[in-house]
Amino acid sequence: MAKVARKMVEDAGVDVDKLLDLLIKNASAELTTYYYYTQLRFNLIGLKGEGIKEIAEDARIEDRNHFEALLPRIYELGGKLPNDLKKFHDISACPPAKLPENPNDAEEILKVLVEAERCAVRGYSAICDMTAGKDHRTYDLALSILHEEIQHESWFSEFLGEGPSGHFSREGKNSPFVSKFLE
Repeated sequence: MAKVARKMVEDAGVDVDKLLDLLIKNASAELTTYYYYTQLRFNLIGLKGEGIKEIAEDARIEDRNHFEALLPRIYELGGKLPNDLKKFHDISACPPAKLPENPNDAEEILKVLVEAERCAVRGYSAICDMTAGKDHRTYDLALSILHEEIQHESWFSEFLGEGPSGHFSREGKNSPFVSKFLE
């Protein structure tokens, strides 16, 4: 644990235990979303589903990257993950992104995907609000993840016909904002 880092964050006025709770719950959401997105992606079939599959895969891989990027900061601040995977799953900041009742309905899968992204946007916005001007490292990490989650939401909402987003899928590079935390 980086004791200086935790002390500086506390001295800046951040409730580190509350922050760790949010970080751990969001890490759970990222790992569980990675798992559920795997199922969702496999069920994106047919004319409608195939067009969405690549974007769902990009979001899936980036959610795994978000999980990996969050872990060092959790441990730097003195936190740790639960030692039980089921418990970790159950504390997720977002509800499970499970297959819809009809797993062959691409539009219903899109609704699951977009709602998962909206939950993530809310979660990282809350972390940014808590750490802005106080905990620069956590803020930078949460803001980087937030940028990618907003893009994911935009991709899926466009497919639902909610309007143009101006965002394009990534060609050849995942996690352009978060990659600096993975090195």
